[in-house]
Amino acid sequence: MSATEVKREFRADIQGLRALAVTLVLVFHLWPGSLRGGFVGVDVFFVISGFLITSHLYARPPRTAQDLAGFWARRVRRLLPASLLVLAVTVLASRLVAPETQWGRTATEAIAAALYVENWQLAGSSVDYLAAQDAPSPVQHFWSLSVEEQFYFVWPVLLLVLVACSLRTRWRQGAVVAVGLAVVVLASFVYSMVATRAEPASAYFVTPTRIWELGVGALLAVAVAHAPRGWHWLPWSRTTLAWLGLAAIAVSAVCYTGATPFPGWQAAVPVLGTAAVIGANAPLTGHSPGRVLALAPVQFLGGISYSVYLWHWPLVVLTPYVSGEPGWLDQVAILVLTIALGWLTKTFVEDRFRVALTVVPLRRTFALAAATMVVVVGLGCTQVVEVGLRERDAAAQLTSAIDNGGECFGAAALHPPADRCPPSTRGPVSPSPAQAADDKTDAYARDCFEPAPFTGVRRCVYGNPDADVSVALVGNSHAGHWLPALQTVAERRGWKVTTFLASECSINAAPVVWDTRAKQTGCLNWAEKVRAETSEGYDLVVTSVRNGRAAVGVPFQQSYPRWLDGYRDVVKGWEDRRTNVLVIHDTATPGATMKSIPDCIAQHEDDLTACAGPRSAWVPADPLVQAAEEADTARIATVDLNDYLCAGDACAAVIGGVPVYSDASHLTRTYAITLAPYLEPELTAGVARAGRG
Repeated sequence: MSATEVKREFRADIQGLRALAVTLVLVFHLWPGSLRGGFVGVDVFFVISGFLITSHLYARPPRTAQDLAGFWARRVRRLLPASLLVLAVTVLASRLVAPETQWGRTATEAIAAALYVENWQLAGSSVDYLAAQDAPSPVQHFWSLSVEEQFYFVWPVLLLVLVACSLRTRWRQGAVVAVGLAVVVLASFVYSMVATRAEPASAYFVTPTRIWELGVGALLAVAVAHAPRGWHWLPWSRTTLAWLGLAAIAVSAVCYTGATPFPGWQAAVPVLGTAAVIGANAPLTGHSPGRVLALAPVQFLGGISYSVYLWHWPLVVLTPYVSGEPGWLDQVAILVLTIALGWLTKTFVEDRFRVALTVVPLRRTFALAAATMVVVVGLGCTQVVEVGLRERDAAAQLTSAIDNGGECFGAAALHPPADRCPPSTRGPVSPSPAQAADDKTDAYARDCFEPAPFTGVRRCVYGNPDADVSVALVGNSHAGHWLPALQTVAERRGWKVTTFLASECSINAAPVVWDTRAKQTGCLNWAEKVRAETSEGYDLVVTSVRNGRAAVGVPFQQSYPRWLDGYRDVVKGWEDRRTNVLVIHDTATPGATMKSIPDCIAQHEDDLTACAGPRSAWVPADPLVQAAEEADTARIATVDLNDYLCAGDACAAVIGGVPVYSDASHLTRTYAITLAPYLEPELTAGVARAGRG
């Protein structure tokens, strides 16, 4: 059968696969603990898209620019009306119900989603340690749609080139196309494995790591187009292949987790499973899964799967801002509303625009699409401008508050006696919640953190570079958030401060779990190089760490003894070199019970006690402090300032009118500055031990 003789027919099994794919995604997002690998539903969609689009393109290969424009116009009519509607509604809904801390990020991502580059936006932020801790945006699911749109843009051009090559060389079209697509698939697959091994977080989103999944469907389409008549095996063989394919999808959905390197070779399991189901074209008789996939409810869900996918995630993200943490009843309500909105959108948007615009000239189709995209981008830009204006006003208020804060501003409110200052139970706060989320140490603006895989040692200098007194600040982000306090003291005393900071990597001799071996080894090497470099030449080494990664070989909850042994080795190294060290006890960490302090403050400015937490849960045991206290030398000292974060048994989110945290873990720059007077005595004592009093 020639490629041009391919008969386009409705495939109930493919419609059923769509239903399966969107079900996996829905369950994964609504009940994540029950199906931890449900994210593979996206991979099922990719294979389906690659197969159907290539089947259509290969039946009538594009040969001219007009052919390409016609294909793209059909994709525009099919996909953009529903997606841009959901984006517009989501931006408006976020402005109404989400805390102000989320407005800017949602708007920025909505702009990226409207332009179908959201996957690259997320890839960039996924390797940003602080951004990775942000609450998910209600439009981030558009990453997969961005991948598909980029595929739809490039794939017909590739086929046009391959078909042109076959005509010029007079080689068989099928062979040229198959070889060309196979080369792209193989290159993408290899890149996917390499990128996933090197940086799994960004590899998950970028287009080159995903093209092979759509390409597998494309190769299957070419194979089906050139298969001889009667190529299908006996019904029982087709049935067996289809069941095996569904089993592969099910196994990956059940067995994979967020820790599974993806989309490396592991993605081949659901991808090849999907290809097997499509290739089998299972019969609708006997014990075939085709009978199940063809059931009316399954077909209904498959038919509205695109719109269901569009609506489900905004509802999952935004509902908690209205009703609080969702229970099972809320989750069921989200599911029902998602399906209802999916049906309405399919009926009154997808179908109407796809049919109505078929008689519209190509130029008008693209003009309407561009105009609609401009509207959505305009909504996002308007929101970004509003956020910018609010931040400008908040910055002026913050400057005034710092200059005229009074004796109860920030940490001073907890300075004894305890009843000297009233607790902060209501807003307003300064910085504002949105501003607090960006109120971070200067070390981020100056890019002072050594990133994974920690191949070098970054240093930044603050204070007086020619000072006689030199202080080193060493550790991960929980050392970095003390920099504003050190800067304040250093500027007052004329000291020099040099930072040795790394993202998530603590100065520990014990290996901890990373997503790649290079990061694990690099972190250990960084710790040793920094310990050696800071062992001499500094009057005082100040260090603090957050232990956020399990020690190798044991669960996180059982890692403390191994962390402690690793810190003992590091402290011993400093002790042997007679280095003056001040270890600051790790700060109270709200992440134990709360996702984001700025978000909570924005939602509860009338009752800030809702954002407080128990000291027993927030203040962690600190193995670095224990190792320092065990050292038999006065040169290794410790200090615990958690009494300026927690009053009695409770730790507050706002103290003295100042938000304490910029997320669920790190001190705001403003609050750290207010801690400077209480850290200064320990710093000066440490410097005095070096004879620099």
